[in-house]
Amino acid sequence: MPESILAMTFTNTAAAEMGERVEKLVGGLSIAKPVISTFHSFCVRVLRRDIDALQIPSATPGQPPIGHTKKFGIYDESDMQSVVKSIMKRLGLDDKQLTPRIVLSRISWAKNHMLDPQELYLQSADPKTEKIAHLYEEYRKELRKANALDFDDLLLEATRLLKTSSTVREYYNKRFQYLLIDEYQDTNRPQYELMRMLAGERHNVCAVGDEDQSIYSWRGADIRNILEFEQDFPEAKIIRLEQNYRSTPNILQAASAVVANNVKRKGKNLWTSRQGGAKIGYYEAPDGENEALFAADAIAKYLREAAQRGETPRAAVLYRTNSQSRLFEEGMRRYGLKYHVVGGFSFYERAEIKDMISYLKVIQNPDDSISLLRVINTPARGIGKGTIEVIERLALETGLSLWGAIGETMKRQLLPQRALSSLKSFQQLIQDGQAMLAGNFAEELAASAESDLKQESSPADSGEETVSQSNDQAEDDVTAFDPEEFGNFSFDFGEAIETSAGVPPAVEPAPGPIPAQQDAAPTVFTADVLKFLIDRTGYIKILEAEDTPEAFSRIENLRELVNAAMDSRDRGETLDQFLDHAALISDADDYDERSQVTLMSLHAAKGLEFPLVFLSGLEEGLFPHSRTMLQPDDIEEERRLCYVGMTRAMDQLVLTRAVYRRRYGTDLPEASVPSRFLEEVPAPLIEELGATRSRAVTGTHARQAAGGGYYTESSHYSYEDEDQSASWKHGGAQAAKQKTVTPAKPYNSIENIAEFFASRGKKFTLPKSPVEEPTGKRGFRPGQKVRHPKYGEGTVYQREGEGEDAKITVQFPRFGLKKLVEKYAQLERA
Repeated sequence: MPESILAMTFTNTAAAEMGERVEKLVGGLSIAKPVISTFHSFCVRVLRRDIDALQIPSATPGQPPIGHTKKFGIYDESDMQSVVKSIMKRLGLDDKQLTPRIVLSRISWAKNHMLDPQELYLQSADPKTEKIAHLYEEYRKELRKANALDFDDLLLEATRLLKTSSTVREYYNKRFQYLLIDEYQDTNRPQYELMRMLAGERHNVCAVGDEDQSIYSWRGADIRNILEFEQDFPEAKIIRLEQNYRSTPNILQAASAVVANNVKRKGKNLWTSRQGGAKIGYYEAPDGENEALFAADAIAKYLREAAQRGETPRAAVLYRTNSQSRLFEEGMRRYGLKYHVVGGFSFYERAEIKDMISYLKVIQNPDDSISLLRVINTPARGIGKGTIEVIERLALETGLSLWGAIGETMKRQLLPQRALSSLKSFQQLIQDGQAMLAGNFAEELAASAESDLKQESSPADSGEETVSQSNDQAEDDVTAFDPEEFGNFSFDFGEAIETSAGVPPAVEPAPGPIPAQQDAAPTVFTADVLKFLIDRTGYIKILEAEDTPEAFSRIENLRELVNAAMDSRDRGETLDQFLDHAALISDADDYDERSQVTLMSLHAAKGLEFPLVFLSGLEEGLFPHSRTMLQPDDIEEERRLCYVGMTRAMDQLVLTRAVYRRRYGTDLPEASVPSRFLEEVPAPLIEELGATRSRAVTGTHARQAAGGGYYTESSHYSYEDEDQSASWKHGGAQAAKQKTVTPAKPYNSIENIAEFFASRGKKFTLPKSPVEEPTGKRGFRPGQKVRHPKYGEGTVYQREGEGEDAKITVQFPRFGLKKLVEKYAQLERA
């Protein structure tokens, strides 16, 4: 009977499509229909009917049972954060050190692994996890008190209900005698347990899945569920669906060759009845901008040709991280192509990007009250709703802008000292940004330091406490940015900007908007101001502390914004021109959801198909991502992600990479290492799309030569400080033109500190301790194999700087990523 069939999938779209197909098959033959639902929708149905079975009697006579009732509410993300915030406030916990987002992320992880608060506490290895376990228990109590469940609870409580109540379990075992599970490779532990309970003793389970498309482990999916299916159901019959109805033979062969390098898979031989088909295109761009323009140009030609043939064209650009969309968006706009960004907002519409753009707007025009309200307490700096209401009321009464009202509020002392201190910190941040743009930041810093030194030498009796408090406040407000604190992840924004950390800034009247300097080129560019803002606000540190995939994605978006500002500098744009450019890019009126061009991440592309697909950014550290390089299981998931991306293509697939890519706002683009996935594609299936490049040096050979060039002749792309003489095949003429760039003294170096004190009339003697003569070879480049006396053999992953101050990051198989000063590293070529 159809009504005895239960089919579960993951998305409402998939469930609706399955329902439509069943309706076409069954039609009017049967009044009864199978139940087709998502996991969460089915669990809500079960709990609405039988959740009372989980209640326990109250120990107090006359009191209702303890537990959720059938009228339970379902909390969304904002509701959950509000609950955690209230708990932390009640317990007196600092939500800046341990944010509600972090707490909820850890609680969700525990629920996906079916751990209760006590189990999480027992497994904890640090005070932070112990604190989260306690918050987890309080969170459960609050939800129970509110008769509410979150999304993870829907799965957990339905599973617990079926496990603990034999009556309920028997009812559903009789009600649904046949169980169908779609996308089985994406199931997590609670969904797996739910399926086992519903299957009962009959084991009438039909699971459809592809282990090569398991790409959601970061959301709790467990690939073991599908790999061990035969162990759970020994009587199962395995039917291999190996015929592919989408892609051409070349695409299938290439994708199969890549994923065949994985160990954890069942294996299959895909085939198609389609004949012919183009080879897989491969384009090696000189840089990221050229890569995006190549894709835009090729898509524009494809759209014209498809229109001439009377076809409906659809093309997609797929990338590993959402931050990569920025260059492709700008490329599409330069070609006048309408596009749709899937899986997130357009780059300039993302919250963290809008925050930084708003900071720049306030620096450019402090009277921009809308932008000011967005950033006045972002990130949180202790300026609450009450403080903002006082400022707004004063602005209304005096006719001042909000920026002017801030200065007036501080002058009149209309707020408590703590709120005034926070306003002072925000005001000084904006003023420092304005001083940077005006080119007099160093003079103001020196004047501020001199003023403070005078105050320290002759303090007034009544002012000693105030000066001390100002010093403490400055130390709290000025957040130092140290990329070394981020472990294996490089968050280098180039040379650090010397800030007034530890030196309390002088309070000055709020300056007006910076006048545009038309006669002379600016000495400080937009990228420098952005680095300064990210440093001083501590935006990166706050996101890094969250330690979630979403937070790392937002960090990469901030990096890409600095890259965009670097590109703006190369075009000679001023701050107002950069802001105009950003405003045009983010104009919502230019977007068309029915666009024939789609930009999306690889994770968002799963389940979709396009006649033309560009798979971009095939470089080590980008795809596969740098965070996955130390764990074989993570690399295998990255390879599965590549397989998913390649099989989105129906007729034509183009793989692209950039020889040089600007990373993390560095002053000049860095040489990249070709992705290992490129080497895994059989050479006969590849068609070179770049006339001056050769794929003969991809893969292992290219990684070994990553420090040199990839061009065989007539190179049109070089950088003045890139040493190409060692491995550039025909670069003799170019090498002769190279200029030697003397590296600047590192920020916080002993020479830098000495100069700081000398400029203020202070004596500072450089220590003359004997320095051990460094040993080992120099000039290592990304991709080269090296040997270290302690860590053994490894591969150079990244190089920073040249000469005496060069630093290299090396990946050692047994010890992970290590950043070493090259002249002291004692490295030898392996």
